[in-house]
Amino acid sequence: MKTFLEIARFTKPQGLKGDLRAQLFCDSPDVLFDFDGFYMGANKSFIKAKVCELRKGFVVMSVQGVDNIEKAEKLTGETLYIDREDYKLPENTWFIKDLLGLNVVNADTGERYGVVKDILQSAPKDVYVVKSPEGRELLFPSIPEVLVDINITERIIKIRPLEGLFD
Repeated sequence: MKTFLEIARFTKPQGLKGDLRAQLFCDSPDVLFDFDGFYMGANKSFIKAKVCELRKGFVVMSVQGVDNIEKAEKLTGETLYIDREDYKLPENTWFIKDLLGLNVVNADTGERYGVVKDILQSAPKDVYVVKSPEGRELLFPSIPEVLVDINITERIIKIRPLEGLFD
């Protein structure tokens, strides 16, 4: 498991005073308020940054020492990271990064469906995208009737598909 997890990316300057728009890679912008800074760049340098404004689809952030558009432009495209040790997840929740690549099997028969390739978060519940060994894309919702168990250590997700789910 990676120590540093991507949480956002600066997409462009916002205004003339050095603020930046950031695209989020987390469930909620509220997570960003738990931090007074982030790691950035290939060497994961720590920067002081904070959220100034929440907007639909992105956040506006300020970075200490970035006080004009020219400095902000230099940060465009940079990815912000958190150290997984700095954020404690609630019980029975996982970082999406840790779920990608896990094997998905039938909880009752052991039949292997494939590996998790993506998790869609636009529905009321997350939807797991699984690539089967045959190359098919299978989808299942993250609901208790289907999702039985996630074991990060064993790299396996056990599911009990509803009738017709993968037809």
